[in-house]
Amino acid sequence: MNIIRVVNLGYVKDLPGLAEISAGLDDLNDKHHIDTVNWAVTTYKPQVTFKIAYGRNEIYLKYYVIEEYVKAEKTGINQDVYEDSCVEFFVSPADDGIYYNFEFNSIGAFLIGHGTGRHNSRRIDPAVAGKVHCLPSAGTEPFPERQGQQEWTLTVAIPLSVFFRHDIANLEGREFRANFYKCGDGLTQPHYLSWNPVLSEEPDFHRPEYFGKIYFE
Repeated sequence: MNIIRVVNLGYVKDLPGLAEISAGLDDLNDKHHIDTVNWAVTTYKPQVTFKIAYGRNEIYLKYYVIEEYVKAEKTGINQDVYEDSCVEFFVSPADDGIYYNFEFNSIGAFLIGHGTGRHNSRRIDPAVAGKVHCLPSAGTEPFPERQGQQEWTLTVAIPLSVFFRHDIANLEGREFRANFYKCGDGLTQPHYLSWNPVLSEEPDFHRPEYFGKIYFE
């Protein structure tokens, strides 16, 4: 099982700006790889890494992606961004079986779900989801599939209040279960990569039994 020790970036402000967060994540030494091909349906493997940290009231993520096919047709909140070039963060804050799935395309459109498995996952209220903020290097305008090597990054700030089914006052000393993914269901070359291996027979990211661990120092 993969384990990450997540550091506090030490911001005094409750809600620092995304550019400051992005630079702070760039300065971290630990970069983690989303490079496990779990299923034989595809051998295509874009280069995907991420960094993770936290602050007073937020979890911070930055994804670094190099791939041959990039699409960003979905916009707004709670559309099917997994059909675009998509990076994902699935996380269980407690041992109650409940997890949240955060899914983002390259222009910062996203959906957020919650549940205990694929068949009972529900998308959360857009008013709650809208508290999440993204800084995409690819801009915010939608575009059809582009082919040829593309590089993009996405910085994300997730407020603790978005975990509305749990009471999380602070993160220090807490351990979550989580996995990180890269997919592109609607691309010319679909792919399904994970940080921690997933042992299901068919592609399925909604498998919390295969989450790794993240520990907030």
